Amino acid sequence: MSEHRSTSRHRGSRKFLAVGLPVALTTAGLLVNGAGLAPQQASAATAAAAAPAWATATADGFASVDALGQNGTYGGRDGRIVTVRTQADLEKYATAAEPYVIVVAGTITMNPVGKEIKVASDKTIVGSGTSGHIVGGGFFLGQGVHNVIIRNLTIRDAYQGVWNDKEHDFDAVQMDGAHHVWIDHNDLRNMADGLIDVRKDSTYVTVSWNELSQNNKTFGIGWTENVTTDITIHHNWFRETEQRNPSTDNAAHAHLYNNFLEDVAGTSINSSYGNYSRGGTRMVLENSYFQGMKNPVIKDATATLVQRGNVFSGTSGRNESGGTAFDPRTYYAYTLDKAADVPALLRSGTGPRTTIGTTAATAATATDVTAKAAATTLTVAKDGTGQYKTVQAAVNAVPANNPSRVVVSIKPGTYRETVKVPSNKPHVTFQGTGGSRKDTVIVYNNAAGTRKPDGSGTYGTSGSATVAVEADDFQARNLTVSNDFDEGANQSLSGHQAVALRTAADKVFLDGVIVEGDQDTLLLDTAAKDRLGRVYVTNSYVVGNVDFVFGRATAVLDRSVITLKKRWDGSSAGYITAPSTAANRKGFLIANSTVNGDVSDRTFYLGRPWHAGGDASLDPQTTVRNTTLSAAIRTTPWTDMSGFSWKDDRFAEYRNTGAGSGSASSNRPHLTDAQAADQEIGDWLTDWTPTAS
Repeated sequence: MSEHRSTSRHRGSRKFLAVGLPVALTTAGLLVNGAGLAPQQASAATAAAAAPAWATATADGFASVDALGQNGTYGGRDGRIVTVRTQADLEKYATAAEPYVIVVAGTITMNPVGKEIKVASDKTIVGSGTSGHIVGGGFFLGQGVHNVIIRNLTIRDAYQGVWNDKEHDFDAVQMDGAHHVWIDHNDLRNMADGLIDVRKDSTYVTVSWNELSQNNKTFGIGWTENVTTDITIHHNWFRETEQRNPSTDNAAHAHLYNNFLEDVAGTSINSSYGNYSRGGTRMVLENSYFQGMKNPVIKDATATLVQRGNVFSGTSGRNESGGTAFDPRTYYAYTLDKAADVPALLRSGTGPRTTIGTTAATAATATDVTAKAAATTLTVAKDGTGQYKTVQAAVNAVPANNPSRVVVSIKPGTYRETVKVPSNKPHVTFQGTGGSRKDTVIVYNNAAGTRKPDGSGTYGTSGSATVAVEADDFQARNLTVSNDFDEGANQSLSGHQAVALRTAADKVFLDGVIVEGDQDTLLLDTAAKDRLGRVYVTNSYVVGNVDFVFGRATAVLDRSVITLKKRWDGSSAGYITAPSTAANRKGFLIANSTVNGDVSDRTFYLGRPWHAGGDASLDPQTTVRNTTLSAAIRTTPWTDMSGFSWKDDRFAEYRNTGAGSGSASSNRPHLTDAQAADQEIGDWLTDWTPTAS
């Protein structure tokens, strides 16, 4: 950023976040660690085309068990792949007798409000990237319906304004007598009744990797006297939900593991209870994490509940167990994550993923993914066991104007170097190969005021970047990019801006990375003022203190953690974003994320407007929505910069939670529901659906 800002910053002790890449995506057939879309069995409609992995994924847990004449749960994998954008088309294919993989490629608003589409057997309904939204309604699976997968969708906003609503039974997903159902990687929120209702002896159900939030009666199971239901509930994030988290009545086998139940302090939604074993239920509850919940685990005298390895932080009230339940491994294999790792794992890994689903064009034709040019892989290893010892050497080996993907596979280690991907080398992926994103680290310590070795001056802010990306269609995953410039040791230096990662390109996809620094950590720019530069950051950590997400790009930080750091002298004060957006462009969108850090309360702003070079024609924008804000955020979260008022630009919030959130005012603008409908992730990325390559 421009050098006129204060530069008296000192770097504190360097910390890496001990968080690994989410591990749960493999059994679902998703793309992990940069793997391509694996070709599978040919579609019935286009026998010459191999169906991609998201169309052939199969369930785990009880939904994988062979029973009732159904061999596991695989949805519509034997049918055609179709793309829908309207309610009429969604109903047409969801209710059809034949199998379908139905890709929802946009926002479908249900009419009338509360409409629940009656899904027939042998269906997969999957969102295209993060763009698939069902608004004001949901799905109903009736008696005997089986082999249904609902994945990667956002189902939201049927709420009618009455918290304990007895009049509107509007659910996201309701089952009455269904079996073999898999609900996976969805964002379910703000419905009039349940987010998920598994009723009337529905069985062989798995609910995995969903975010359930902003609801009263969240997840109910049972509603008959029969002790029938077999259900697996794992890796789900329950956030700001009052009751039924879940409430499990008369379930023959209920296996709950690695879930995260969070009641954020200081919000209007307060938990009344967490996991509830009712009636004749036999429940096994393992390695889950309960944060701030009232009555986190309760059971009836007639129910059994076995607890193993759970963590309780800031909870109160009833926490119960008793009786003998069952051994889940009698029915299926599974792997437990450590309970202590669950909050970070689920904050970044739940909900819709960019790597499930596909673009509308691909889905409409079931394009054979094997027809794409095979990626070239270049290996980097410090110890000499790869083709190259430095990352830059591998980049140098990429041919100019390469037409297809080149994966730079980087073995674990610390690579102290600067790296530049020039504009004539598109389609490059940096892939860390360690078990965690902290295992592979690219780090350097240039600052804006650091003098160049050749004596030609200083680097300046943009030139200080450890990694600079100027090529379109760049991707990075499972690694750390850091700038460890020591402000304390360089107080005499003029210019303490120290960029870890700079992007100046379009279609940049950062998935599962850590970007760490102090001042000006992440520069999200464009190749020129009149050029579009879209960046999608997901499942990642961004760490810093002053304007540490800045630039003129059209950028989304989704399902990520923004970690605030103290300044060089131990003080707490800073700004998260400093957008420099051109007029009529989208700026920064922070969505479905968490802002935290070991800093003092009410000391950080969400952002301020950066009119680079004093350019009054710019129209900076930051929107922060559906994000948990710690108490570090100021009650007036936006502020002016260099004589430009934030009120003349575009700064707003929508449905944030946590101690740092606040009600709307003239100093804290909130979007209306109508405005928020035009500020979704798809509005930022437009025709681009980030897909791992």
